[in-house]
Amino acid sequence: MASKFYLYKGRGRKSEAGHPWIYSNEIEGYDGDYVNGDIIEVYNFRNEFIGKGYINDASKIAIRIMTRDINEEINEDFFRKRLKNAWEYRKKVIDTSSCRFVFGEADFLPGLIIDKYEDYYVIQSLALGIDKYKDIIVNILKEEYGAKGIYERSDVAVRELEGMEQTKGFLTEPFDTNVIITENGVRYHVDLENGQKTGFFLDQKENRNAIHKLCKDADVLDCFTHTGSFALNAGIAGAKSVLGLDISELAIKDATKNAELNGLSDVVKFECHNAFDVLHKWAKEGRKYDVVILDPPAFTKSRSTIDGAVRGYKEINLRGIKMVKPGGFFITCSCSHFMNPELFKQTIADAAKDARRTLRQVEFRTQSSDHPILWTSDESYYLKFYIFQVV
Repeated sequence: MASKFYLYKGRGRKSEAGHPWIYSNEIEGYDGDYVNGDIIEVYNFRNEFIGKGYINDASKIAIRIMTRDINEEINEDFFRKRLKNAWEYRKKVIDTSSCRFVFGEADFLPGLIIDKYEDYYVIQSLALGIDKYKDIIVNILKEEYGAKGIYERSDVAVRELEGMEQTKGFLTEPFDTNVIITENGVRYHVDLENGQKTGFFLDQKENRNAIHKLCKDADVLDCFTHTGSFALNAGIAGAKSVLGLDISELAIKDATKNAELNGLSDVVKFECHNAFDVLHKWAKEGRKYDVVILDPPAFTKSRSTIDGAVRGYKEINLRGIKMVKPGGFFITCSCSHFMNPELFKQTIADAAKDARRTLRQVEFRTQSSDHPILWTSDESYYLKFYIFQVV
């Protein structure tokens, strides 16, 4: 018999409206015994059922709701059904050769990330309750989704907020974790063991495709290029020249390998620079490009550092806008959830004003559709992506 948890009067309204999290300060009391990671039932102060999920009193997010159906058991069949729903959705909306297969709360599997790279899968477990079901999930991926190998990348600091250690390693027999994927006609070396996130930034897939139409016969500058994904898309699209910048020597080395893999070494070049410094210098020298792309890392991962992040985003956008030829295109994005859409929009507007340039919006996009945005969980919305003409 599952333990029952009761919420304070006036608390848990977001959860009743569909949000999957319940915080520790919303819980008034409980009946029964539990061990962290157990499935428990949640009720409001009127004793009305809200949902079933797993408990972890070591975390501020004490309960994560798995189902709103009191009769639904959390077992192997439950995970088979959730994974099937996630896969059927992705087959409809995106090229599934490499994609995010499960996006946590947005796929009603809180704390679980599964990324697919051709026939290899990477699992990231962000919560104690999901760790208990890892073996079941691995078996389903092997039996039903043709997994040749599965690697765990739970080497993220957020696990420590759950009272868990960071961990990584093989969940199947060992395999070569350097795989080659194809996306938008571009081939990439992906390092599942040591690459950023789970090996690659899948969330920009459709945005990378969106720049193709702008890059034919263009001189393109791609800042924060990482392993060269935007730069290579520009090259495939027929750019005259592409220069990708990154502060990491390792990233530049990997990006150069990716250019060679695609036969683009003559067109797409990479250099190691701090974008903040070099854009300032090049703007003074009068360098200009037809297309400038900014895809920086998240400058903030919490509310407490948002002011510094705003300054950083404004400064880099100011410098990027100055590098665009009149009539050229400026592509900019933020992957920080805490940099909300209105704040990001205002920051870009302030940068354009200081640069004394006028922006004409071509497109606004978010993360690719294999990272769906659940309207009852605003944490699932994090990527903002703009294309502007600079006049």
